[in-house]
Amino acid sequence: MDSIFRLDPNLATALTPPAGWYTDPLMLRLERVAVFRATWQYAASLDLLRLPGNFAAVDVVGVPVVLTRDQGGTIRAFHNVCRHRGGVVARGCGNRKSLQCQYHGWLYGLDGKLRNAPEFDGVENFSKDDFGLIPIRVDTWGMFVFVNFDGNAPPLNEVLGKIPAETADFNFGEMRKVERRDYVVNANWKIYIDNYLEGYHIPIAHPGLFKEIDYDQYRVDTFRYYSSQHAPIRPVRTEDAVGRVFSELKGDERAFYYWLFPNFMVNIYPGNVQINIIVPLSHDKTLTIFEWYYADPGTPEAWNNLQDGIAFSDTVQKEDIQLCEDVHRNLLTGIYKQGRYSVKRENGVHHFHGLMDEFLSQGNREQREESRE
Repeated sequence: MDSIFRLDPNLATALTPPAGWYTDPLMLRLERVAVFRATWQYAASLDLLRLPGNFAAVDVVGVPVVLTRDQGGTIRAFHNVCRHRGGVVARGCGNRKSLQCQYHGWLYGLDGKLRNAPEFDGVENFSKDDFGLIPIRVDTWGMFVFVNFDGNAPPLNEVLGKIPAETADFNFGEMRKVERRDYVVNANWKIYIDNYLEGYHIPIAHPGLFKEIDYDQYRVDTFRYYSSQHAPIRPVRTEDAVGRVFSELKGDERAFYYWLFPNFMVNIYPGNVQINIIVPLSHDKTLTIFEWYYADPGTPEAWNNLQDGIAFSDTVQKEDIQLCEDVHRNLLTGIYKQGRYSVKRENGVHHFHGLMDEFLSQGNREQREESRE
């Protein structure tokens, strides 16, 4: 398997990963354990858990999870798996005082404790205390709820690094979700991440976006577990103002573009937020989820700008889907082996590949150690 590929840490001399890194179905099996279940994964908007009694059943990269805010106000996460015979204890979202298995009616509190196991009289050596829902690590930042299946992973705040401080002045509390769009891409999920993490392709592939941003100043800054993109908007000139979607930011206004390893992106603008969650459906099919959040209350001008931004994003996304599907199809031909990185434009991609190398290598080591025990 190409999981044994080791990335050269020197960007100027490094080769890109081999084609099999993207096309081998076995890679995703390892990634699910070594990457997705070892990192903080976006689970839901905090909108769904604002009140005591709120719950939300969600899928986190193929793992059924139920989130709750118990009567004491604590946010919790559990595997959405009944301890009796594996049924689900919640569907959808709402507000209630308990969770009941949809199979045989076992009843759990929002704190995960088993309250009632119907018709279990006479079962020996059985204690309800031993059969609560299995908890999952959960934490929040801004308006987002994250879970982590690995008890040894670093805390969310450590992974986020400087992001909370840099966005401290942004009022996440007033944001409400206004739209979600799902796109299925017939390509490996890493191809999509690669594409997101560089602006090298913008002049050729995104003519509309190229008119909006100052490409000469575009850069990617990398940190331990995330990267940020600096993509300033071109000054709006009289001769092109009519054809422009985005207005130049004024005064102390700022926009933030973050990618959090491995598959979460958040773009923060004055008055609205956009997030992208990249979910592998299979080794050759990817779900990209786009969600937009808008300040409540907002202004008609800001709302119109948001709608223009959503329409523009849809155009760019369709252009990116074509690029990613072309690449995946070509990787299957056996013609492409490995490539090289642009030192000026592809440091973000190299950073992502380095983290993948790190987590996959750690996963391989742990598997070998378990096999020896």
